[in-house]
Amino acid sequence: MDDEAGTPGESTAPEKLALAKVVARLRAEVEDLEAGAAMSAVLERAKGVLMGREGLAEDEAGELLQRRAESRRSTLIEECWLVLGSAGRSAHPVVDTQPGETPGPGLFHTGRYAPDDAGRRALLASLARTLASTEGPGEVAELLRTELAGPARVDAVMIYTRTAAGSLHLAGHAGIDPATAEQWSHVPPLAGVAALEALTRERPVWLDDPQRIADGYLLIGDRPERWPSRAWIPAPGTPATTAVGFLRGERGPIDHRTRSLLRRVVRLCGGVLSPPHIPRATGTAGPAEQEQDVAAVQQVFDVLSEPAVLLTPLRAADGSVEDFRIDAASGGSVDVAGRRGKELVGRRILETYPTVAETPLWDGYLDTLETGTVHEGAPFTYEEVAAGIPRQSVYSVRAARLGGRLVVSWLRRDTSDQEIRRLADLQRLGDLGWASWNLTTDTITWSDQVYTVFRRDPSLGPMALEELPAHVVPDDLPALGRAVRRLLEDGEAIDEAFRITTGHGVRHLRIVAEAGVDMDGTPVEVHGFVQDVTTLRDTEIALRESERANLVQRGMLRAERSLAARLQETLLPIPEQSLDLAGLRVDVAYVPADAGVNVGGDWYSAIPLPDGGALFVVGDVAGHGLAAVGTMAQLRFTAKGMAVTGSALPDVLGRLNALLLHTAADTSAAATATMVMARYEPAEQRLSWVRAGHPPPLLIRDGEARYLPQPQGNLLGAAADAVYGQDVLDLLPGDHLLLYTDGLVEDPGVDIDEGFAALAAAAARLVREGRAAALARTLAAGRAHHRDDICVLDIHLPPLR
Repeated sequence: MDDEAGTPGESTAPEKLALAKVVARLRAEVEDLEAGAAMSAVLERAKGVLMGREGLAEDEAGELLQRRAESRRSTLIEECWLVLGSAGRSAHPVVDTQPGETPGPGLFHTGRYAPDDAGRRALLASLARTLASTEGPGEVAELLRTELAGPARVDAVMIYTRTAAGSLHLAGHAGIDPATAEQWSHVPPLAGVAALEALTRERPVWLDDPQRIADGYLLIGDRPERWPSRAWIPAPGTPATTAVGFLRGERGPIDHRTRSLLRRVVRLCGGVLSPPHIPRATGTAGPAEQEQDVAAVQQVFDVLSEPAVLLTPLRAADGSVEDFRIDAASGGSVDVAGRRGKELVGRRILETYPTVAETPLWDGYLDTLETGTVHEGAPFTYEEVAAGIPRQSVYSVRAARLGGRLVVSWLRRDTSDQEIRRLADLQRLGDLGWASWNLTTDTITWSDQVYTVFRRDPSLGPMALEELPAHVVPDDLPALGRAVRRLLEDGEAIDEAFRITTGHGVRHLRIVAEAGVDMDGTPVEVHGFVQDVTTLRDTEIALRESERANLVQRGMLRAERSLAARLQETLLPIPEQSLDLAGLRVDVAYVPADAGVNVGGDWYSAIPLPDGGALFVVGDVAGHGLAAVGTMAQLRFTAKGMAVTGSALPDVLGRLNALLLHTAADTSAAATATMVMARYEPAEQRLSWVRAGHPPPLLIRDGEARYLPQPQGNLLGAAADAVYGQDVLDLLPGDHLLLYTDGLVEDPGVDIDEGFAALAAAAARLVREGRAAALARTLAAGRAHHRDDICVLDIHLPPLR
């Protein structure tokens, strides 16, 4: 027999050996967790099959699987694969969609993204059925070589068991010639043997790197070039006593999927390969009374609802504590991975929770065990990696010594009631809820608010991704499908808006999600939140419609303003200087409003009459814009025509009133106006005037200002029975008579009487100061920030020379 033992290294300090052991356990933990996740996925799927087929509850399905495994003397994982194989479960259909195409429902099937495919599930189910009738490692080896020749490129299988002396015994083989099997039937406990290393470290050893093989290992079996890649995997057991070797003639590394398959196959074979008597690990043996003590503690724990475990120290040859084993646990004990109660019994602390090593908690355990002092540590954060996904929890731990063991209790502080209430309020107020989809176990978790978002009855349970396309508005399905592809295939986070149809109409939703991936980068979990943004979208749509309407309205107003301004300029040219008319000097001012369309219905007329006299009119049509300008033009030209033909002033106002009333009846658009009209006779220097709801004229004589008494007269267009009176004023040389619109005296929030008083005072002051040459324009220019148009006529009879 060729010597396969590696050259022993130099002696290593105990501290370095301890550190190396911890590192090895940490590395093994990652792979064990991945395998545990896979086993958990298989268990959940098998339970689901039984629940659907037998009509059982989840706990009842789990108990049935356990009873069947015990009755057939098989492992639980074997029984799970038998159930799945009998169910004939196939993978979800995969529908590939090119960019721009409408994704079919298959794109939303979580099964197409799960790490396992139908072929591998069928293989494991077939193995489970065959293993139920297989006897001995020899038949197992032949079965594995036959079944794995295609899927895993396996050419030979060797199964070793470790004896009490620590050496390896070849218990079964396939694909190995008898001479080689005889040569390697017994392997002493030497360093550099991969199968022994796999059992010692309780983790697989992958020999697919030629350089690593040459540097550290001598190979069991035939020449290295015959099987250039090999794998040695320990079968389940505490401690591991059986190693299965897979020898492959294919060169190159063993890919992740093949490694996962081989680990699961070996785990499946655990029940057949486990020996009837497993030797205890160092430090686990104890007298009968110690076992009775553990049973007594477990009886106490069985009635506790709080988390508590009993830890037994496992000591090295020199007496130092190298680990603790959980020998009893209360039903309320739940760790960060969700393991509960007696599922924790038998687990070692450093192997199960490797990041506890070299922490204050570990030091506290050792100190309490040695001194008996109760350890009550500060809250700390523990992180565990399950299937490549980190999970964190915050704990406060208390440890007390009980004989030669520790009683450990803890309080989990991940969330408080107040935080839970705040989270619920946040979801309710934000109309959003969180959701998670486990792609490995096909389990879905929704918060209560998600049912509200989808308007879904909670009794129906959460909606699978497969159901989603049936509710999505067809126009939104392509974009949502592409987002799902990025999320589930590439693990890329998404933030996508889409619409769904419900019994309450179309809802606008937003999904923000990210994927958790395993160590191979394959998405295994999706979590995120779904938000109902219907109100926000409705508001945005309303705002857009309002903005669009405003833009249209602005355009119409600009066009109207431009047209009205041109009409006003045509109908009412504004002079740049005073007028001389019938022996009078007339100063005219017209100032548009500071705000709005700036085109109003204020107007004036100052025209000569055929008899040598003059007609003066100042009017104000209610409103602004084209309608006001149109009414203004109608009144201005009608009044001018009737006055020129010799109509009496009261008759002119009466007919203008009837005109507005008739126009309102024809157009269903009421219009009103105020007006003051005066006819001047130069021979008598007499001014006859009438008014229709207009402010009174202001007379400035001898430096004093006073308003003229007003004759009867309602505003035009208000009443059919309106009566208009007339008054007469004889002008004296030096008099100024102001005709004006209300924009000259009105101010927001100021009494109108104050406006009249201010106008009278300002006009009198300007006349006394000798600044009356442009009285109308000066008064109009002094009105800053006016909201209405201003029209002013200053009728001045020059003094005698």
